Amino acid sequence: MDSFFTRVASRSASLMGQPVAFIIATSCCILWAVTGPLFHYSDTWQLVINTGTTVLTFLAVFLIQNSQNRDGSAIQAKLDELMRAIPNARPEFIGIEHLTDAEICAIRDALEREAGAGSNSAASADGTVDELLSRR
Repeated sequence: MDSFFTRVASRSASLMGQPVAFIIATSCCILWAVTGPLFHYSDTWQLVINTGTTVLTFLAVFLIQNSQNRDGSAIQAKLDELMRAIPNARPEFIGIEHLTDAEICAIRDALEREAGAGSNSAASADGTVDELLSRR
């Protein structure tokens, strides 16, 4: 089931991102607007566009989220492999995407302080990068 959903979601997201998809959607809206006088701008006429856009938006949210989740996971795996392969890299960084936002911000701030101090490790009340990583 996962493989099937991944194929469908990837293909759908790819198709929805094409210029022709935008042109088709715009054409449908223009066609709907042009038919307004024909249907006397009835409630049913309005319901058609409201229902169509709501359903498509609802489904597109899931496709977009699936694509972003998959892309994010692939990028993390690639970065983890680079971290593993580089001799001086700190392996404690692997998997930090699972930390809280506050923990990641603290590590980022410590990295910025460390980078600003040159090769010396910058100590502060918040801790060094190594101290923050060891808390995981």
